[in-house]
Amino acid sequence: MYEQISHAVLNEILSSFKQPAGKDWHYFYTRLGANFYAIYSLFQHLYGQREDFKPQLGRLVEVLATQYAQRAPHLRAKDLEREKNHDWFMQQKWVGMALYSQGFAGSLANMRDKLPYMQDLGINLVHIMPICDCPPHENDGGYAVRDFRKVDARHGTMEDLEQLIAAMQQCGILLTLDVVVNHTSDEHAWAQQAKQGNQTYQDYYFMYPDRTMPDLFESAMPEVFPEQAPGSFTFNADTGKWVMTVFNHYQWDLNYTNPAVFIEMVDIILFWANKGVDILRLDAVAFLWKKIGSSCQNEREAHLILQLLKDCCQIAAPGVIFIAEAIVSPTEIIKYFGEDAINAKECEIAYNATFMALLWDAVATKRTVLLTKGVEDLPEKLDRATWLNYVRCHDDIGLGFSDKAIIEAGFEPVSHRRFLVDYYTGHYPESNARGFAFGVNKKTGDARISGALASLAGLEMALQTQDPLAIENAIKTIVLLHNLILSFGGIPLIYYGDAVGTLNNDSYLQDENKMHDNRWVHRPTLDWEVMARRHQPGTVEQRIFSQIKQLIAIRKETSAFADLNNRALITQDNPHLFAFHRYVPSGMHANVVVIANFATQAQQVNLQPFKQRGLFKARMMTDLCSGSTISTEQETLEIPTLTAYWLSS
Repeated sequence: MYEQISHAVLNEILSSFKQPAGKDWHYFYTRLGANFYAIYSLFQHLYGQREDFKPQLGRLVEVLATQYAQRAPHLRAKDLEREKNHDWFMQQKWVGMALYSQGFAGSLANMRDKLPYMQDLGINLVHIMPICDCPPHENDGGYAVRDFRKVDARHGTMEDLEQLIAAMQQCGILLTLDVVVNHTSDEHAWAQQAKQGNQTYQDYYFMYPDRTMPDLFESAMPEVFPEQAPGSFTFNADTGKWVMTVFNHYQWDLNYTNPAVFIEMVDIILFWANKGVDILRLDAVAFLWKKIGSSCQNEREAHLILQLLKDCCQIAAPGVIFIAEAIVSPTEIIKYFGEDAINAKECEIAYNATFMALLWDAVATKRTVLLTKGVEDLPEKLDRATWLNYVRCHDDIGLGFSDKAIIEAGFEPVSHRRFLVDYYTGHYPESNARGFAFGVNKKTGDARISGALASLAGLEMALQTQDPLAIENAIKTIVLLHNLILSFGGIPLIYYGDAVGTLNNDSYLQDENKMHDNRWVHRPTLDWEVMARRHQPGTVEQRIFSQIKQLIAIRKETSAFADLNNRALITQDNPHLFAFHRYVPSGMHANVVVIANFATQAQQVNLQPFKQRGLFKARMMTDLCSGSTISTEQETLEIPTLTAYWLSS
């Protein structure tokens, strides 16, 4: 868009601009001209009151040009290809896996040898959990970064990573890495300079000489980790000042009211984009803007920062997309795609934490009323945006569905959440789950849940008791949950180890750096001798792996599973069933009806509501999961225990 004021500023910047060496600069200038009005407007809104506004804006353009000049030819070619096929990441062919390189393979170098496992399962998008240099002890599992441009020696070297990226590109596997945008370790070079009294770097953080400002902030800020890290400020003896530390005392929050911080982060993001990373997961984005009198979460300015990051990335590396790591309510998470827009203008991908939590509710209750209500309450996402659907991840399970949905489902919010925590920690009489309460707030009684998928689904207890029916139901539950994230709409993200039923691992209790955080119980170190059982017929590992592998293969061949806002819920009278319709907007390909049964007994589904929608016109349907044919001339259809059908004519 041409706008005189902003382009006059751009002309002023470019008049003294020394273009770095390189070719194909017309692409850079085309993108810069197209995006500059938005960049100028956002930068002015955030920083226009500062005397150094224009020099800082000029510095931002300089960073974009420098990083563009350093972008490799094959990455520039990928940028052009993805600009033409702008919804490439919404296609049904993508299936992801999240993992720790150490837990998965021991190191980044060893991961190259495990790529055949990925290909065997059907994984073509891998999120490697944080690998940047961190302190040896206080590092929050990699999210307290000491050096944003260095690979932590515990994972390997930058050369190891570059070789892994090259191997993944040859296999057609996309790479996702984290950039921790909200905070640094207190051992980061910026923090070290701040501790030495350097005012420039003290301004990178929130630092105050007494409790006046911290008290004003904390009056409205909720505690993130009330058990282990109460409060949101820590006194630093080196400076004699109070530092904002929302997560842990060793994680210093960055001050985005300072444009130098924003420009540093743009430079870091483009550094990793130029390493060949396809997708960048921006950690803790809900916390980016701090404002006295607010919760300091989900502020409008946090969204403006993300819009500005996106506009900048589209100039230097437009083939790279963002994931918003914001585990917040449905009405808030949808905003991280961008508000008042048609296409996503902040992050193209967001975690569907609500759907994940709702699935676990259905497993515990054996009922789908809350699942249906919660999905109905999910706001419609923007075009060119998609969800990450997952069952488990490295983090705890938060029960983030709304009180409104809980009440509409016939439950009382406080007691229902307490039931879920009791159920998944094995304190409910009929529970076979083996999980742990995490982040218990003694003031409110709130808690979240840790535990491996298989242990939460009952497999750990079933194997201990050697109960064949319990083992069967646990396996069915694991497969059912994966069935739904593969078919719901978005990119399914499988957690490492889950495809073979990896159980809780309490070895973390022997590590003084991990023993106080029970989330490590579901961050396993894989035993590849156990993993090899996936090829041994009849083993638990083989039964789970083979079914999930088959579902992945079918998903990739089913065009209705592309995420094009093409899902419609089908409300059921039977409270144990959950159903939705996935359709192809063009109508040129087969549609799919998904019907899931969360009960431990077979359930009858009434076919009339489906026929009234114009579905099941054919006399026979095929369940894509099993390949069996099903007559639709009958009034009802039986759905087996803990099973989901993918029905297509």
